[in-house]
Amino acid sequence: MRILHRPRHLATSEVPTAPDPYIPTHGSTSFAVEHYDLELTVRLAGNQLQGRAIMTAKALVPLVSVDLDLVGLGMDKASVDGNRVVKHAQRAGKLHLQLPSPVAAGAEFTLDIRYSGIPAPNNGQWGEVGWEELADGVLVAGQPTGAPTWFPCNDRPDDKASYRITVTTDADYTAVCNGTLISHTKKSSRETWVYDQPAPMATYLATVQIGRYKLLALPASSGQCQLPITVAVPKKLQSKAATALARQREMVDVFTQFFGPYPFPTYTVVVTEDELEIPLEAQSLSIIGANHLDTGWESQRLIAHELSHQWFGNSLTLASWRNIWLHEGFACYAEWLWSEESGSMTIAERAAAAYANLLAEPVAMTVGDPGPEHMFDDAVYKRGALALAAIRTAAGDANFFALLQRWVAENRHGSVSTAAFVALADDMCGDVAGFSAADVLMPWLYRQSLPSLPLG
Repeated sequence: MRILHRPRHLATSEVPTAPDPYIPTHGSTSFAVEHYDLELTVRLAGNQLQGRAIMTAKALVPLVSVDLDLVGLGMDKASVDGNRVVKHAQRAGKLHLQLPSPVAAGAEFTLDIRYSGIPAPNNGQWGEVGWEELADGVLVAGQPTGAPTWFPCNDRPDDKASYRITVTTDADYTAVCNGTLISHTKKSSRETWVYDQPAPMATYLATVQIGRYKLLALPASSGQCQLPITVAVPKKLQSKAATALARQREMVDVFTQFFGPYPFPTYTVVVTEDELEIPLEAQSLSIIGANHLDTGWESQRLIAHELSHQWFGNSLTLASWRNIWLHEGFACYAEWLWSEESGSMTIAERAAAAYANLLAEPVAMTVGDPGPEHMFDDAVYKRGALALAAIRTAAGDANFFALLQRWVAENRHGSVSTAAFVALADDMCGDVAGFSAADVLMPWLYRQSLPSLPLG
């Protein structure tokens, strides 16, 4: 356990210059990827994958070699700027490429890697993450280290890039990926789906979902939301999905009101025939299980939670995994906003209930830097949301919601940190006598003892 002191932790820049301590074997700081062009051929019988990854990257230091993350799949051949890679090694989840010629700092270069194998989840301290073979299809759950199970990458959350993903798979199956579907073709017993995601995206948010899905447009509503929303759902679950997702557009309206415009051109909800322990979020889409298709609060809050991650987690992505509360605390607070706006319990009631649970089941950690073993502990979600409630109480409603909107607008499609949020909060709330975001957040984020419940 580490308890960091406020002046050092909250005042320092958090631009990473070394491996993320939560995932120290993943990612490289020697280069940044600007674009991934992924071409995947998937044979569902036997769960076989053949892939080609063309990566446009920029050297951040002089390079003679490049290390990529790739787990459970083998490289077949590679080239750099059209020149064949002769020397390479692959071990412990790393693909080491000796460059045919040195690359100067600041120079762009293109990696072209062909690879293949039988993909499988990466089994680690967060359970099985990555490419998962379903009873009838494929699910990719990438958070936090699942991306290398299906494509070679620079697997760190702050290295965001644009993507084009092409999936060729069995006929009568639908492939769903991030972004906008720009092409769908059929040839004999194969179908090809092409998706474009121009907004910068972290590797762990890239996804492929394959199943016997029908792509249905969510009907328009009388509200403001004109966002194209697609539901990918098995035929037998269409009616239940329509009922469970009936208020999806209202959720978009509420979050747009409080956070600003939805950050992507489209939104897709994938409904798996399988039951899932929890829903999953990826950039521009969410994945929910058949067991989440009801109108009760527990399912509806999860549907709202995953939607809110499009603002907090996908458009605004943590620069380091220690700042996970910037995703989960904000998404939990979004649940409470939806609860109040939809006519369920008020935010004060949700906060009081969360506070009571934290009192009853204390966890020995600090949510502002919980450690990898506690990254997804419920306390990060609930105590993170209570930290925002405390900021709202101290700053007042007008300042608080103006802060959220400016936070989203100024960091659109970028990387964020706790230090940056504190600095912006102080700037936005300078007219509030005695206000200090660090003083408000310190007890909630960096001390184990639970502060008093915020009132207001």
